[in-house]
Amino acid sequence: MTDTPENGQNVAELLQSLRRKEGKWVEWAHACQTLQKAGYSPQAIFEETGFEPIQQNQIVVASQVYDTLLAVGVSDAVKEFFGQRSSDILYELRILTQRDRASAAELVFAHKLDADEVHEVARALKDFSRFGTPPDEFTTHPGDGVAYQAWKAAKQKTDLQERSRLIARGLKFAHSATARQAVEKLLTDFTVTPSRPAPRLPLYRLESDEELPRIVPVVGKLPLTKADLDAVPMVEEVGAFHLVQFSGIGAWVTLPGWQVVRTADDPIALLCDSDKLPNPPSGVAEEVVVVIDRAQRDWQADSYFLMAEDDQLRLRWFEEAPEVALLGRVVLVMRPKKVLDEDYTKELWQIDE
Repeated sequence: MTDTPENGQNVAELLQSLRRKEGKWVEWAHACQTLQKAGYSPQAIFEETGFEPIQQNQIVVASQVYDTLLAVGVSDAVKEFFGQRSSDILYELRILTQRDRASAAELVFAHKLDADEVHEVARALKDFSRFGTPPDEFTTHPGDGVAYQAWKAAKQKTDLQERSRLIARGLKFAHSATARQAVEKLLTDFTVTPSRPAPRLPLYRLESDEELPRIVPVVGKLPLTKADLDAVPMVEEVGAFHLVQFSGIGAWVTLPGWQVVRTADDPIALLCDSDKLPNPPSGVAEEVVVVIDRAQRDWQADSYFLMAEDDQLRLRWFEEAPEVALLGRVVLVMRPKKVLDEDYTKELWQIDE
């Protein structure tokens, strides 16, 4: 850390302010951000002030959400309320767009929700925001968004107690008269609409060495010179799937010649931990290769798709045709071959007696 005397004095004042918890939580967040920019790690700030790293992250993220509320515009009451307290609530709204954060904050304030309730509300609004046009009988108001998710879930429940709880939740948040009427109909209509189970992922594991070929550079076609040979770089294979990187932009991974791979018109691959997959498989998490065919962009109920969400790539399954653009269909999720002792297989002199 290389602070000038002036900066050093400012840093000392910020540390003392945090140590004494002077000001409001938004000021604490800005102080943490300033200290981090000055070279302090979250652990160093904790040791100096008592603010744990997880708390620092919460208030910094919450302050960014709060800034978006001010930028978009919220009522003075909401601005005052969240400026004084409830950083944990604003933290839950981080998954929403800037405009949705503002309307959600108004909803949270109106219903005096706690952090656990806001967690569920934020998830409901995130799902509801994927509709280009709101479903029939529901409006774009965040209250209707929460009511829709409760209405949809209630229709799928056979347990009367759980169904009643969801109906009550829908009635609590319903904003429009049509949304309220839709939820109220469930009080007399006990028809159960079963939810469609998520399809199984196309999950396979490599079982033999022959299924995982090795990539090697090609010098060219004879006649060749030594200079041609010297121009070929050394190839380094990395990870369970033997990725190969080179001096240009990009990397390659070798895939078995399975039919799903051969028939893909525009395949691309991405790496992912298995526990980050939608509908993840059981067992210990491991790195997998997900193969996407970018040519297949038409929705199918029994397939997973790649889509963009806030400029981040996501793998999703859609029960119904989505409004968002699909970037490709998942045609393969490939596990690595199980190796009990990788070093053992490299020693040719080790043979069974």
